[in-house]
Order: sequence, then structure tokens, then C-alpha cells
Amino acid sequence: MADLKSMKGVSEKDRKMIADAETLLGPEPDSMGVVKNYFWGNLRGELLFPYPDIAETSPQETAECDQLLARLEAYLKEEHPSIEIDQEQHIPEWVIKKLFDLGVLGMTIPKEQGGLGMGITSYNRVLELIGKYCGSTAVVVSAHQSIGCKAVMLFGTPEQKERWLPKLAREWLSAFCLSEPNVGCDAGGQETRCELSEDGTHFILNGEKKWATSGAISGLFTVMAKQKMGDGKDKVTALVCTPDMDGIDIFQKNRAKCGIRGTWQARIRFTNVRVPRENVLHKEGRGLNVALTCLNYGRCTLSAGMLGGAKRAKDQAIKWAQTRFQFQRPLAEFELVREKIAHMSALCYAMDSVLYMTTGMLDRHDEDIMLETAICKVFCSEMGWRSVNDAVQIMGGEGYMTENEVERIFRDSRINTIVEGANEVMQGFIFGYGGKQLAEKMLGVKDAVEGFKFSPAVIRAAIPLGSEVFLGIRKRSPDAPSLSEELKPYGERLCRHISELTYQFKKASKMHDAKIIERQCVQARIADAAMYIHAWACTLSRLDRDIRAGGEGTEFEANRAAALHFFEIAELEIADRYRGIYENADKSMLKAADLAIKHSDTLPNSDYSIHEKSPNAQGTGRALKQESIKQFPGHHHYVSGGTGREAMESAN
Repeated sequence: MADLKSMKGVSEKDRKMIADAETLLGPEPDSMGVVKNYFWGNLRGELLFPYPDIAETSPQETAECDQLLARLEAYLKEEHPSIEIDQEQHIPEWVIKKLFDLGVLGMTIPKEQGGLGMGITSYNRVLELIGKYCGSTAVVVSAHQSIGCKAVMLFGTPEQKERWLPKLAREWLSAFCLSEPNVGCDAGGQETRCELSEDGTHFILNGEKKWATSGAISGLFTVMAKQKMGDGKDKVTALVCTPDMDGIDIFQKNRAKCGIRGTWQARIRFTNVRVPRENVLHKEGRGLNVALTCLNYGRCTLSAGMLGGAKRAKDQAIKWAQTRFQFQRPLAEFELVREKIAHMSALCYAMDSVLYMTTGMLDRHDEDIMLETAICKVFCSEMGWRSVNDAVQIMGGEGYMTENEVERIFRDSRINTIVEGANEVMQGFIFGYGGKQLAEKMLGVKDAVEGFKFSPAVIRAAIPLGSEVFLGIRKRSPDAPSLSEELKPYGERLCRHISELTYQFKKASKMHDAKIIERQCVQARIADAAMYIHAWACTLSRLDRDIRAGGEGTEFEANRAAALHFFEIAELEIADRYRGIYENADKSMLKAADLAIKHSDTLPNSDYSIHEKSPNAQGTGRALKQESIKQFPGHHHYVSGGTGREAMESAN
């Protein structure tokens, strides 16, 4: 198979980017997952149908989770201080203790280590419920279990698990230290470093981490740091630290922000911190594997919190539309309001379908799920944001008022399109990782034909590729899955869309050749089409399950109508993305962007915020005004394993 880095016309900068991405992702799994197969024009129906059903596969866990949800909802309705958390910008100590006592903060930790031992689907059901009431709390729970202690659960030795997991199940919050002042989405660009001591007993850790959720109130950190390996190459190693280690300075506990105001994102400096070698997670130099695996889980729980908030906003907006009258009629009678109600309903059903299809894949340990979790994150964050925005619009001025929870959901939701991989980065990832193997096959055939190397294998590959790319003859659609009678047409349409996706990917790759590497707008359009196709498949599978289960009643009928509406929405969106490959304003966009940037060069940096670590403008920006903004300064005094009561109280 050809190597993308060998493509003619690829710049050195892009070659390095491809190489870094390949290093970051690691080796290809032996078996391609669902989304990769879409790019090849295939449908792995056995991984999608029937829809995962935890009640059927794990009835005891489902019953235990149902009981937990009942206790949790009673607490959230009657006691949880959602407004106080948002307005005071902190989560009280008693709330953290309550969540530990309920078992929420240890629900995925095995029972033998003091947790509830529940799977990913059950965990996301809990996060969805919390997301309905408080986005800040959902983020804190997610950061602790999805990425904080998940690293120890997945990659810890038996000794490490026994040492730390009981504390993480009952007492300690945990923090995941990946991002840095100069490192956001580029997880492989770590500047924090660790060096093995001469006697080989410990690491010397130096560097700085940023955006560590709950870092100031955690008893354990998972820290990613570059280490020079025996072959002279720098690789990332994952280390476990505790806040009582000498040289750890949490010099910023939090910053005031737009939404999820109750969460605390710490800034932590590590200065010659001695970390015992036995605190390495997984293997030295394999820290990126730890980080990326944990992010797969984090992207799901982010989606669950978003789903809960979107559902709550939708239900509130519909109630408002029924009871708010204008022109002697309820808002719910106006067609443009009904359009928003239908849109919210369709997106919420589809988000639900995508989320729990993904958690089902994680629970059964599917081999190749990076793209599925990425799509789950992008789809749920984007569609959730759209739904909440529609809810605010329906409620009008009242939707903008702080005492109405929709306003808080609106602010809390916005961050979801940025964190756990910005959606724009994820679009490039879906395109690149989804089509990588197919692109390499196409490149290999192209090189062979240009070099007149006409082996039987080349001819067998070249003929169908040439038929598609040059003659427009689509690959035969995959066989439709076995579905209930009323859904068979939607299964056939899904398969035609999958066939069209591989055609459009191949055609766009040929049209742009090496330039496709830098044509992010084209990449995003194809990635979006793949995303809507996957959401269609998940929604179809779930609706089929509900129909076969004999669904009835108003809730079922509403869900069925919502799903069918989503198919129509998705079809229009997919067609729009394909049309945009050929009919677009990209040329004028690039010119307008170039000139806007050129004009910006004439404006003084001193009037604007400039990134603190900018390689070309550091120190030239305006001084940020802090007056009247709540401050959360750091301090040096910690109790190992504390939940941060002192830190919280000192900020208020």
C-alpha cells in the first residue's frame, strides 16, 4: 500500500503533519470499523443491527442503574443547587460528597475497588440525567471518570489499581493533565518533559499544564509528558502524580468563564517533581495511547451531558410554545415555531441514537471505534447546540433571562463544540482517518499505472476505480439490512448514500490530488456527509428495535415521527455537502480571508488579546482587565487526597 507522505506536490510541512498524525494514531486495527467501511462503500450491518440493548444483555446492571437514576433524580430535583453553582462559580463540598455517597463518582470503577462496576452505557445514562439539571456537575463527573481515573482503570497494573482506585471511587477527584499553553488539539506536541533519574528509580518532571478540570481539588493527576527514548526519539509517557509531591504548584485554580461556571480548570506547574517509576501508566513512551483511549470515553460522556441539556431545553420550549399566546393564538400553532419543535425533536432522537450506539460499541469492546466516538462528539455537540438555540428562540426574551434554566443550558452547551477536540479538527480527523486506507490504495494504483506496472492485482483495482472516477459509474450499493417492513425504504436509501459517499470521496481526491491535504473545506463537507450517514444508520437501527418491540403510545409515535423527520433532514444535509464540493464560494472566501488578515496586520496588537505563547507576537497584546471579575488564585497548601474543600472556600 502506498504512503500518503509520498504523494507528489505535498509540502514538507504537510508531510510532517501526516507523519505526526500517523504516529499519534498508532497502527491500523486489523478490522475496519463501521465508519471506515462507509468510505469504502460498505455497510457493516452486523455492528449496527440490532441496536445495542443493555436491558437485554445486562438486565441486572440495568436494574441497578435504574435504581441509581431514581435516587439521583430525586436528589437533583430536590437538593442540587444548580443556580448557586452557576452564580457562585463553584460546586460546594457537600455536593461532591453527596455524589460520592450516591456512587455516581465511582460507578464505573470495579466493585472490588469500591465502585459500582457499571458499564459505559449505564454511566452515560447517568451523565445524561445530570446534564438535564446542571452542565457544570456533568462536566466534573465526566472529567473524573471518563478521563481522570479511566487511565488507571484501563492501563494501571493490579498494584496501581489497588493503590488508587478505592480512593477515586469514594474520596478523591482526579484530573487529566494533557493540554498546555502551547498544546490544545495537537496532543502529540507536549512540551512538558520527564527524564529518568540516573539510578532509574524515578522521573524528573518539568513543565506546565492548562485547563485541567478539577485540578485544584483533585487527589490524583494523570500527566502526559515527553520522554527521550532509547532510540533517541521523543515519545509521550503517562505519569500519575499526587498534589502533595514537592515541586507541584497549582498557581491558578480557575478562571471566570461564560458557561459551565461551576467547574474549575487549573493551571499547574511542575518543577523538578520526583515521580516514582512505578507511577508510569501502561508503558514508557505509550502515553498517547493512554490519552487517546481515554478521550474516546470522554467524547461520549460530553455527548451525554449535551443530550440531557438539549432534551430539557426542548421540553421546556414546547411547553412554552403551548402556553405562550401571541395574536390570540399559542405559539405552537405557528408554522415556523412548529418547524423548530420538529427540528429539536428530530435532532434529540438522532443524538440519543448515536450516543447509545457508540456506548454499546464501547461496552462490547469493538476494535476500531475512534471515528465512531469522534462523530458522536461532533454530532451531539453541534446538534445539541442547534437544539438549545432553537429553544431560546421559541422562548424569546424569557429564554434569555437567567432565572430560566434554558439560558444556563445555552451557555453551558457552547463549550462542547470546542473541547475534547474542536469540531473543525474532528472533521479533518473523520475525513483523514476515515479515508486514509482507501486513499493509499488509490495512490498505489495511480503510481503503478503511471509507472506502467500492470500486474493482475493492479488491473483488478484500477478498472473499478477508473470506472468511478472517470466515468461516474457508482459502486454497487451494499445490501440493505433486515428491517421491519415500514423501514425498508429508509434502509435502501441509507445504502445508496453509502455508495455515493465512496464515489464523492474518490472524485474529490482525484480532483484536488495532493492539494486535498490542505483543502479543509472539502474535507469538512465529506466528513459531514459521513457523519449524517452514520447518524442515519444509528437512528434507523434504534427505530427498528422500537418498532419490533411493539412500541405504542404518544411517546413512541412522537419518536417515530421525529426519526422519520431526521431522515429527511439528513438527506437534505448530505446533498448540500456534496453540492458544496463543486458549487461553493471557497475561492472568494480565501481571498476575503487573505485580505481581512492583511488588514488585521495594520491594527495594533495592543488593542487585542494575543496568545500568551505566540511564536510571533508574544507580549504584544492588550493587558486584560480583571476588575470586577471573580478571581481564583492558586495556593501551595494541599492535603493529599482531599476533595478541595479548603480550595473552594478560599475562593469565596
